[in-house]
Amino acid sequence: MRVIVLADTHLRGGIERLPALVREDLSRCDAIVHAGDVVDDAVLAALARHAPLHAVAGNNDAALCGQLPGELVIELAGVSVAVVHDAGPRPGRDGRLRRRFPDAEVVVYGHSHIPDNHLGTSGQLVFNPGSPTQRRRQPSASYGELVLGAGRLVGHRIITLAAA
Repeated sequence: MRVIVLADTHLRGGIERLPALVREDLSRCDAIVHAGDVVDDAVLAALARHAPLHAVAGNNDAALCGQLPGELVIELAGVSVAVVHDAGPRPGRDGRLRRRFPDAEVVVYGHSHIPDNHLGTSGQLVFNPGSPTQRRRQPSASYGELVLGAGRLVGHRIITLAAA
């Protein structure tokens, strides 16, 4: 199962302003995980037309109040994946996430716009795809991919986008 991971898209009115590579990958994935700051229900609807969508609310999702949970834990291809927008400050993050989601093999988060792809406490994958639309102080905009199968994490990567 190929999962496209997004966060902090900050788009209104649809996904036409997502970079072309992201839109192409959305058309070839099996599921989409969005770690918040979607901003607009038209974006949710457009993403859901590509693949099953699993999304949480971010701090900029006031217009989506009541439509998205603050966090979720889902099973994809037999792998437990937790999703939250704000994972808190970097110091102590790995331990906090393990305590908050003790059974999750993968924790996806957003908010910082800083890509993060590392094994945290007890081998839990801590994964922030960055933002495909607002790189802020990062050298590139980015998004993520998880490959899951037969109850295990097969692959994970951050995909960087060429500067516009």
